[in-house]
Amino acid sequence: MNTFGNLKRLVVKVGTSTLTYETGKTNIRRMMKLCSVLSDLHNSGIDIVLVTSGAIGVGVGKLGLSEKPHDIPGRQAAATVGQCELMFMYDKFFGEYGKKIGQLLVTKSDFENDERKANLTNTFEKLFEYGAIPVVNENDSVATEEIVYGDNDSLSAIVACLIGADGLVILTDTDGLFDGNPIENPDAKLLTVVDEINDEILSLCRGAGTSRGTGGMVTKVHAAKIATDNGIATVIMNGSSPQDIYKLIDSRQCGTFFKPKN
Repeated sequence: MNTFGNLKRLVVKVGTSTLTYETGKTNIRRMMKLCSVLSDLHNSGIDIVLVTSGAIGVGVGKLGLSEKPHDIPGRQAAATVGQCELMFMYDKFFGEYGKKIGQLLVTKSDFENDERKANLTNTFEKLFEYGAIPVVNENDSVATEEIVYGDNDSLSAIVACLIGADGLVILTDTDGLFDGNPIENPDAKLLTVVDEINDEILSLCRGAGTSRGTGGMVTKVHAAKIATDNGIATVIMNGSSPQDIYKLIDSRQCGTFFKPKN
């Protein structure tokens, strides 16, 4: 049984592989459904933060490139184009449900510098006060650590800790964490509950992400550890049906639930 029934603040992270098709073009239907669900949850009184990947992937599609650039400047350039497209679409889809959004592009140093971290916290709180939904992404056009080393998984957990969230949902292209590789082993079973993230659990999530994303299950489980160590209930689940988030709110099983530490 998960503990998502009485949420006050929820962070939802969505990855590039969830937002786009194999062609690199935006999966409009899925993006629309995600915005619909988050708007509805916001209507219920839950503060929502959306941490979104996809700037580089969407930029690649927008620019008509055959693949993601292999060089850092190329990825940064794609991110500048993709970020504009992403925010345009989020503003449009959330706006259809009467929701205001605010863009926050952050880098690692924003959390390491006390003054900038305090300013960021204050901005989140004011956005909540104004009834807006913060949409967060790494500033891929100027930062390189994140482009090279990972995706927005850890960022979503850090943001959840920063704002005092009580729930974190990481949407991905699998049903959650399995006891084996479901692609290679059809008998692999989904772990519905993880009591503690230890070396045994970490050993189950080797493997890279898709060609459109930069993370993998290992970065998602590391993010879950950051969050659960800070008392934040975390779920890794398939993002193909965003309406399944309602199952979590109704305290029903969906994906892999990581128990928070007290």
